[in-house]
Amino acid sequence: MTDAAPTGLNSVDPSEVALVAEAIDGDADAAAEVMRRLQDPIYRLALRMTGRRADAEDATQEILLRVFTRLATWRGEAKLLTWAYRIGVNHLLNLRRQSLQEAAQLSLDAFADALAEGLAADHREPDAELLATEVRLQCSQAMLQCLTREERIAFVLDDVFSVGSADAAWILDLAPATYRKRLERAKKRLRAFLTSTCGHANEQARCRCSRRIAHAVSTGRIDQQQPELATHPITSGGRSAAEAEQQMIALHDAAAVLRVHPDYACPRTKVDAVAGLLKSGQFSLLSGESD
Repeated sequence: MTDAAPTGLNSVDPSEVALVAEAIDGDADAAAEVMRRLQDPIYRLALRMTGRRADAEDATQEILLRVFTRLATWRGEAKLLTWAYRIGVNHLLNLRRQSLQEAAQLSLDAFADALAEGLAADHREPDAELLATEVRLQCSQAMLQCLTREERIAFVLDDVFSVGSADAAWILDLAPATYRKRLERAKKRLRAFLTSTCGHANEQARCRCSRRIAHAVSTGRIDQQQPELATHPITSGGRSAAEAEQQMIALHDAAAVLRVHPDYACPRTKVDAVAGLLKSGQFSLLSGESD
């Protein structure tokens, strides 16, 4: 990967440069603040890319460790989070194929057929709203897994995390024109799928989250007693699952189905594990290694 950043990347906050310098010099409070700023966005990126919480947790721990052992190589060529995304994306694009969904590389057409076969009557139990939210969140994760990794990360950076095209192209080490073509291809494929399939994006489409609940529960796709994503802890002051649902409904466009997720928080155990490894002396913030 090249080090030079293109013109137009977001300007770097001098206070952020000072914070990282203090962390490299051994200030524990500064290191903790760097961790706080990065942990949740990196976890959300990993979750969107891997599609499964367990895989995202493992990837996040590895990415945060890589980020911290490379802090001394950050020269302010981009914002700290943008730079961390670059390290994270490189790791995520090179992960072995862990997800069963991704290993099968289910196509969007095949996924649409599977959704149509699993429709039933609306779920009318007291937990219907919560479970319908869980179905939507799980389904949108599965949709992304139907894209190639390269298409998926382009879409996630742009439409989910609102990373500007200059930043995203730098993160992916691509020419801006190449990145834009890849992004448009991903958007076109997802837009066509959602418009033809998803009732949230198109009222004429057949699929409704409430009609998918019975099938999702019976096949173990969701846990009726403990929905994984609808009840996932969120970052302090972040958007809850209920707030995300209302925002998606208000926007009423195809992209909102994929874009509007809760502001998930990185599990505390993974953050503590990285902090513990750094304190152990096994890894150094001054390694000077580049990705």
